[in-house]
Amino acid sequence: MDTMRVDLHLHSHVSDGQVAPELLVHAALAAGLQVIALTDHDTVAGVDEAQRAAWGTALRVVPGIEVSTRHQGHELHILGYWVDPNAAGLQEHQRLSVGRRERRMHAMIERLHGLGVPVAFERVRALAGAAAKSLGRPHLARALLEAGHIRSFPEAFDRFLAEGKPGFVAEGFPSVGEAVEMIHAAGGVAAWAHPPLELFAEFIADFAALGMDGVECFRPGYDVDDSRALLAGAARLGLFPTGGSDWHGPAGRLALGDFYVEAEAVRELLARGAHA
Repeated sequence: MDTMRVDLHLHSHVSDGQVAPELLVHAALAAGLQVIALTDHDTVAGVDEAQRAAWGTALRVVPGIEVSTRHQGHELHILGYWVDPNAAGLQEHQRLSVGRRERRMHAMIERLHGLGVPVAFERVRALAGAAAKSLGRPHLARALLEAGHIRSFPEAFDRFLAEGKPGFVAEGFPSVGEAVEMIHAAGGVAAWAHPPLELFAEFIADFAALGMDGVECFRPGYDVDDSRALLAGAARLGLFPTGGSDWHGPAGRLALGDFYVEAEAVRELLARGAHA
C-alpha cells in the first residue's frame, strides 16, 4: 500500500473544476495515481460518472464532497469521504446549495459593479458550463479575467474574491457541526479541508468535539513544518490525516500528479473504505 500514489482532493466541472469527471479519471490514470477522491463543492453529482469511468482500471475513486460552512465569521470547508451519494441529506444539501450559490453569485457581482468592475451573471453561468451544478468564485474569476479586469486568475482572489476582500460575500452555509452530521449520516467520515494555520489551533478541539474525524495535513502550499504541526494537532485529538492537491484543472499552477501523498500517510482513511 505504501507505494501507491494518492490524491484525495480533486474537483470536476460539476462544481468549479475544468474537466468532466470521466476525463478527470483518465487524467489521473495517465498521471500514475492509484487512488483519488472526487470532492466537488457542495455536490456529489459527478461521483457516479467518475466511478463508472474507473471501473475495470487500476484507479479507485473515493466518493466525496467538499461542504462549505460558516463558523464564527469564517468560511471553512469540510471534506466528506466514503459518502453514499444517494443519501437523502446530501441530496437535499445539493439541492439547497444551487440556490444559495446563485444568490451569492448575484450579490458578489453586484458588489463588483459598485467597485466599477462590471461582470454579467449570464457570462459567469456560461463560463461555468452546462454541467456545473455548483457555482463558485473560480467561475467569477474566469469572467473577470476574460473581461480584462485582472491580469491573472489568482489576482481575482487577491484583489476581490478572497474572504475579507471587497467582492467577497458570505452565504448562509451550514455550520461545521451540521456538515459533520450530514456526512456521518451519509456513511462517510469528515475532515477539515485546507485549515488556515492561524485558525487551526483555535478551532480544532471544538471541531473534534463535534465529531470531526480528520484533518487535511498535506497539500500544496504547506511546507514540512506546516504539515508537522497539523499532524501533531490531529494526533493529539485522535484525528486521521488526509491530503490532496485541490486540483481544479489543467489551467492551474500544478499538473495533475505533480502533488500526491503516499498511501501509507493516509492509511487510516483508506482503511475506512476497505469494504466500501
